[in-house]
Formats: sequence, C-alpha cells, structure tokens
Amino acid sequence: MKRFLRLFFVCVFAVVVFSQAYAKTYHWKLVTTWPTGIPWHETVLHFAKTVDELSNGQLKIKVFPAGSIVPAFQVFDAVRNGVAEMGHDWPGYWKGKDQAFVAFASVPFGMNNVEYTIWLMSGEGMKLANELYGKYGLVPLLGGNSGQEMGFFTKKPITEVSQLKGMKVRTVGWAADILKDMGVSVTPLPGGEIYLAFERGVLDAAEFSTPFITYPMGFQDIAKNVMVPGWHQTAVQLMFEVNKKAYDKLPAHLKKVLEIASRETQLWDLARSEYNNAKAIEKYEKDGVKFNKLSDESLNKLRKTTKAYLDNLRKNSPFLDKVLKSQEDFIAEYAKWKELRSGVSAYPYEDYIKGKHYE
Repeated sequence: MKRFLRLFFVCVFAVVVFSQAYAKTYHWKLVTTWPTGIPWHETVLHFAKTVDELSNGQLKIKVFPAGSIVPAFQVFDAVRNGVAEMGHDWPGYWKGKDQAFVAFASVPFGMNNVEYTIWLMSGEGMKLANELYGKYGLVPLLGGNSGQEMGFFTKKPITEVSQLKGMKVRTVGWAADILKDMGVSVTPLPGGEIYLAFERGVLDAAEFSTPFITYPMGFQDIAKNVMVPGWHQTAVQLMFEVNKKAYDKLPAHLKKVLEIASRETQLWDLARSEYNNAKAIEKYEKDGVKFNKLSDESLNKLRKTTKAYLDNLRKNSPFLDKVLKSQEDFIAEYAKWKELRSGVSAYPYEDYIKGKHYE
C-alpha cells in the first residue's frame, strides 16, 4: 500500500509539473536591425506569429524594429546582455566580434540561397553556428535567406570594377574590405540611413540587398544604373539569436517550437523573396533602370582579390578556416550534381530553343 501511495504521489507530482510547463505563458522581446519599411521586418513578424500559433499562445514574441529599444548595430549585444530575449539580423554585421560571423551571412562568390539552406539544415552549418554563437551565450536559429543581391546602384553605367576607384560606396561585410583593398572608399551604413546619404551625395554608389528588399528603399529615384551581378553577396542568410539563459528556461516543447518556426521561416522567406525578386526587376525596368554586367576580366579580378583576402583571414582565425572549409567541401561535392543536372533550366520555350540552356 505504501508503495502504491508513493507511486501515486509521484505521478500526481509529475502531472502537476508537466501541466505547469504547458500552462505558463512566456513573453519575449525580439529586437531587429531593420526599420519597419524593410520587408525583413515582415519576416520577423511572420516568425513571431508562427511561434504563437505553434505554441498555442504559450510563447508570445513582441517585435521591436531598429531604434525602438536599441540602435540597429547594437542588437547582438542587447540580446547577449539580456535586454531582449531574441534578435534578428544579417550575421555579417558582427564581423568585428569574430570574422566567422560573415561566413554565416554571405561569402563573396559563395553559396546561393538554396545551397546555404542545404548546408545549414543538412550539412554542418548549424552545428558550426551553435559553436560560434555559443561563445557569446547565444543560440542561433535560421532566419530566412533572400537570395543573391542585385548589385550596386550607380549614377553612370559601370562595367569595370576599376571604375569604382575613388568613389564613396555603401556595402558591408567582407565585400567592404575587398573593395577597400582595390582603392574604393567604403561606408558601412545601416539600411535606414542609406537613402539620405545617397541623395545628399555622401555616397556615389550603394547596395543593400535583393531586388525585392531594395526596391521600397527608392534608390532608383537617385540612380538609374545597377552594376551586376551581386558577386559580393550571392545569398542573404539571416539569423535569429536567442539569449541562452532565456532559452534554457523554456520547456523542451517550446524549444522545439522555436526550431520548427525558424526552419519554416527560412523556407518562407526564400520562396517569398525569389517570387518577388522577379516582380521587382519588372518594376525597376519600368522605372528606367539599366542593368550593366561587369566584364569577365573584372569578375576574375574580384574573384582573385576575394580569395587572397579570405586566405589571409583564415591564417589568423582557425574557426573561420574550419567554417569556410566546410562550405568549400560542400560546394565541391554539390558541384558535381549541379553540372550533371545542367542544361534543363526552366527558361521560356523560345529562349531555350535559341540556346539559353544554363543558369
């Protein structure tokens, strides 16, 4: 009888603890590096809504755009220090803390959005991300990938990278350093400050993101030329970061909710962005914007400069070298399949018959 009563009370205690875990409502703050006018604000709102629905209202996340609690470039430290439980950003902003963050954002001449997603979800990507973010008391989650960036807006057509020399250009990440090595003056402004600087002549050229993300920013009102392709960011991988102490206080099922919502948001953002990137190009063309391709010579020069720059960084950062090697191994392995499947890209029938077979 005593054994039965002991077992009964243990079961009752377990039920109480279990029910409390499911009954408690958690209220979190999420700070971002984006103003409300940039579509990535929608990405974050989508994630917060998904978490709310999957958790049946048990985990509620309130989104705060850049500047409402902290400035854009203080998001990382705000989450790290517990000012907010979560953040959302482009990891390359944090290269001053560790160059390896840029590898989780975009590598010049690197992986595209689909390849990044594969590497993160099925390869070593998230394992390595957890290792890096963990050093700062943070837990990373997938935050979307908006695809290849469109390039640099310029007032005059540019087809050679040498034409940028002496110009004042807005870009960020490793591309900023690579262009500096080629004699270009670079200013890494946050998104909300670019238009005004461009309009006032503080900048001679500017880029921010993909066609869809950039169009509402209105650069086409200032400059009618775009230097393409977006070699500097062949993908725009975004990430959420979660304060580890706050994360550890969540019951297991809510941790799983965050993971599932982040993966869904990754694919949602990818699909939405590529669909709207195509529509944005049509809008740009109607606005009179011209797309000017860099010469093969310029692209090869940029590629060589990029390799030399990254090789030097890797000498001083064993972890960065580890991350880039993981990416390069995946690229080499995946390249064989890309080559075998090539020749059947989905171009309009007339274009295909005329010889447009490859992406």
